[in-house]
Amino acid sequence: MDAPEIRYAKSGEVHVAYQVVGDGPLDLIYGLPSITHLAVWWEEPQYTKFWLDVSSFARVILFDKRGVGLSDRDVGIPTLEERMDDFRAVMDAEGSRKAVLVGVSESAAMSILFAAAHPERTLGLILVGGSARELYAPDYPWGYTLEDSEKEIRKFQDEWGKPSLTDGWAAGIAPSKANDPEFKRWWARLVTFGGSPSSASALIRMNREIDVRSVLPTIHVPTLVLAGRSGTDIEQGKYIAERIPGAQFVELSARDHYFVVDPEGTRAVIHSIRDFMKQVSPDMTSVPQPLESERVLTTVLFTDIVESTRRATELGDLAWSKLLNEYQEKARTDLARYKGRLIKSTGDGLLAIFDGPTRAVRCACALRDEARTLGLETRAGLHSGECLLREGDVEGIAVHIAARVNELAEDGDVLVSGTVRDLSAGSEVKFVDRGMHTLKGVAGEWRTFAVENT
Repeated sequence: MDAPEIRYAKSGEVHVAYQVVGDGPLDLIYGLPSITHLAVWWEEPQYTKFWLDVSSFARVILFDKRGVGLSDRDVGIPTLEERMDDFRAVMDAEGSRKAVLVGVSESAAMSILFAAAHPERTLGLILVGGSARELYAPDYPWGYTLEDSEKEIRKFQDEWGKPSLTDGWAAGIAPSKANDPEFKRWWARLVTFGGSPSSASALIRMNREIDVRSVLPTIHVPTLVLAGRSGTDIEQGKYIAERIPGAQFVELSARDHYFVVDPEGTRAVIHSIRDFMKQVSPDMTSVPQPLESERVLTTVLFTDIVESTRRATELGDLAWSKLLNEYQEKARTDLARYKGRLIKSTGDGLLAIFDGPTRAVRCACALRDEARTLGLETRAGLHSGECLLREGDVEGIAVHIAARVNELAEDGDVLVSGTVRDLSAGSEVKFVDRGMHTLKGVAGEWRTFAVENT
């Protein structure tokens, strides 16, 4: 069949290309893997059949991530939260209030973040061949080493569009098609149309920096993890499923990372998706109402003014009150700009929350710079973690951690926890390691990072 029409959703100033297949009662937002091109995907018969089969019981929404395919290309390296915004923009464009998210391969990370930060928009989460981290760590032995990662990226740059790249990549993601010339020609066309050598390499490098392991325990929506027998998919899938509360894990017999090219793998995935959607909505029509209070992944920001008592004494009550009001007005403007939510003012500081860490960091830097125009110095502490939002307030251990990080901050610092740093991949924000710390009232040791002044 011909590819469905291309539509566009506006995510900030970026146009995100998407397609809608079918008109089923429940929505399924499908996060495509790696370098994509919506029109070229439909040239592969197995993918066409897969999406048509799924669309028999769901409205399927596909989209090219910003920076690739038919979406706006010249957008820099996207952060996880910008990609998360694109999920929301596409849903809003189609009037989708709540949907099952499918994150395939590297799209798993942005699906995980969205489900944790926006459970009110997430009916369920399905992860296929995904990982929580792509680089090796002592406690994560399945990832690439930095040396191997850079070697592979250089190979992409040198061989982009050449048969040698197609041979190697096809063998890695779809071994059952390694000797299929038609599939390899299609794959070469897909990646060539999807991105340039430089943009693809930059995106791959950004994906290698992602680490959403700390987010997994904060997911409280029904979750299904599917993994085939390609490379380390099984181990990484089990790692994810063991850390998401109540997650189901299904091992597929398919040996292809891109399971759809294997008819047996396709049937297994379609069966698993249909059964999962029946679990989250038994009649396959009703969408559960969001809870009045939600546990969500939130980035918490505390700021305060350095030596505020001394400055108030020097200026006197009236002048200090006027200066403080001026700063707070600038702070409200910056919070709106970076989509933050003011929870409370704390005399000479504030407590605010954000649905993404990079926006929170940039807002903290803006608040510091605004204060300096008024002759004030601030410090800020940030942490991303699970919080309970209720009746205009925010509760949870993440709030306490952010407060303790703020206490460690030096004059002029924007100090963040390691979690914030890990979730800021692609942001171009530079961090300086401030070492390990014991936080009062919080178990364990915590690594902190200061935002490098620019």
